[in-house]
Amino acid sequence: MIQVNNLFKKFNNTQVLKGVNIKIEKNEIVALQGPSGAGKTTLLKSIGLLDSIDKGSILFRNEDITQFNEKQQCFFRNQKIGFVFQFHNLLPEFSAIENIILPSLIAGHSLTEAKKNANSLLSSLNISAQKNKKPNQMSGGEQQRVAIARALINSPKLILADEPSGNLDSKQSNDMFELFNKIRENFSVTFLIITHNNRLAKMADRIINIEDGKII
Repeated sequence: MIQVNNLFKKFNNTQVLKGVNIKIEKNEIVALQGPSGAGKTTLLKSIGLLDSIDKGSILFRNEDITQFNEKQQCFFRNQKIGFVFQFHNLLPEFSAIENIILPSLIAGHSLTEAKKNANSLLSSLNISAQKNKKPNQMSGGEQQRVAIARALINSPKLILADEPSGNLDSKQSNDMFELFNKIRENFSVTFLIITHNNRLAKMADRIINIEDGKII
């Protein structure tokens, strides 16, 4: 699914990624671990085309996505990848279903189709009762599921998650990983997850460790 080759990235004369090489297979759930400043988020954002790179290549299904122009990058982020972040990044003035349908509307789908798909995801994630609630009316776990539904609305094949359990308690964190497994099975989705939680990382298929910008 993903192959990163000899990836280098520098910020303000500080080399953050130093020749990173990784492979992630289709339908894997992979945990990415390392100390603060190791380059985890930079690597995740590079794969998601949220950051440019200085050197190397990132192959998605054997296509080098680092060669994409701006229009191709926008399409890739919208259609091929779903993002889940620690703080959810839900729009506070919008309801759950309104947050979920936004990527679908950006992709050019009709409002009717977007709502139909969003309702299906709300049901499959057991949060239909929250569809008309705004983020501040939902628990942290419910907000997380809305963020996951938003990430899934355009049927991506890769989910990039940056500390998705950071604001959840231990039960909610376990539920989230069980949910990721369910999504993997039902939607044929691959996951790359940054987490500091060793117990949860061990629930993944594989752990990749990064330190000082290198895979160890």
